[in-house]
Amino acid sequence: MKITAIGVNAAFATGVYDDVITVEKAHHLFQRLLDASTAQQITTETLAAELAQLSEHLYRPKWQSNFLIEFDMPSKRNGTSPYRLLLDAGGDVRHALKNIGLSSTDIDGIYISHPHTDHIGGIEYMGLTTLFNPAYTLAKTHWLGDQFIADKMFLKPIWWSGPPAEAKPDIFVHRKVLEPLKRSVGPGLDTVQGIPNVSLETYFDIHIIGKQENGDTKTWTFQDGDGQWTITPIFAMHVISSAEEMASYGLSLEYSDEHGRHYNILMPTDTQHMLPPQLELHYKRADRIYMDCETSKQPSGVHPHISELIHQMAPELQQKCLLYHYDAYPDVPEGMFYGILKTGDFHIYPPENILA
Repeated sequence: MKITAIGVNAAFATGVYDDVITVEKAHHLFQRLLDASTAQQITTETLAAELAQLSEHLYRPKWQSNFLIEFDMPSKRNGTSPYRLLLDAGGDVRHALKNIGLSSTDIDGIYISHPHTDHIGGIEYMGLTTLFNPAYTLAKTHWLGDQFIADKMFLKPIWWSGPPAEAKPDIFVHRKVLEPLKRSVGPGLDTVQGIPNVSLETYFDIHIIGKQENGDTKTWTFQDGDGQWTITPIFAMHVISSAEEMASYGLSLEYSDEHGRHYNILMPTDTQHMLPPQLELHYKRADRIYMDCETSKQPSGVHPHISELIHQMAPELQQKCLLYHYDAYPDVPEGMFYGILKTGDFHIYPPENILA
C-alpha cells in the first residue's frame, strides 16, 4: 500500500505569488540577447526591462489536507491499475490530483471523514466528471453501449436512478456523516437535466462502514499483494458548535497476512485535542500516526497545536507521527517526530522490516 500526501495544509492556508518567466521565453530572450550583443552593449537596465516584459504571475498553492491511498489490487476502473482511494476530497482536490498527474478518471473510491468543505468540496467534481465520462470503468462502457449517457438517463420508460454500482466510484462513509454529506453536496449534484430525484446515490456506490444502527461494526477490507488492509472508522471529536458535536471519523488501517504479520496506521483526520481520551489506546497501538498539526499564532481549539505536540505528547508517540494540516511549516526539534509531510511525499506500507 502506498499513501501519498497530495495536500498537507490547513483549510485556509494560502500560497504565494512569484514573478517568473517560462523556459521557452527564457530561451528566446537568451537568443535575442546573444544576437544583440554583436551590435550593442547589453546593460543591466536592458536585461531588467526584458525580464519585466516577459514575467508572469505564478501562484504556488498550498493544497488542503488530502491523501491518496493505493492498494495493490485490481482497480474498479479497469482491473489492472491499483485501486485508488481518496481520504477526503477537499475543494482543491482536482488541482491536487493534477499536480501528481491524475484526475477523477484515476480514482476508484473516496472515504469521507466529516462534512466540512475542505474535506467534501471535491465531491461535486468527482461525481459529475465520472458520471459524464463514458469510459470511467469497463463496466460503464459496456452498460452504455453506443448511447450518450444523457439519452440513457432520459429516454428509459422508467426514470433512471443512476449507473450500476460497478460503473461509478465508491464512497465509504460512517452513517452519521452520510446525511449531512447529502445535505451539503445535494444542490451541486442536482444538475442532471430533466431527471427527478437525483441524489448522491446517482453518482456513487455508497458503503456505510463503522457502527451500524443494529450495533454491529462494519469494516471494509482491501487486498494488497499477499496481504490485506482492513479499514475501520475511528470516532474523534472535532468541533462542538451550537451545543452539537461535529465528529470526525478518522481511519484505522490494519494490515495482516497469512504469515501472521501485522501493522497498524492511524489517520485520525481532524481532532479537537492533541490526544483525545477516546483515542489514547489507538495512538498507543498504532505503528504510524498521521497527525493534524496546527501552527497558527492563535490556536483555534479544534486541532492539536504544534506547541502541544512538542511539550505534551509522550516521546514514544511523537516518534510515530507524521505531521500535516499546518498553515506555516512547523518548527520542531530535530528528530522529535517521525517526519513532517510535504505535498507529494509518499510512504510504502507495510515497511520492509516486517516483511523480511
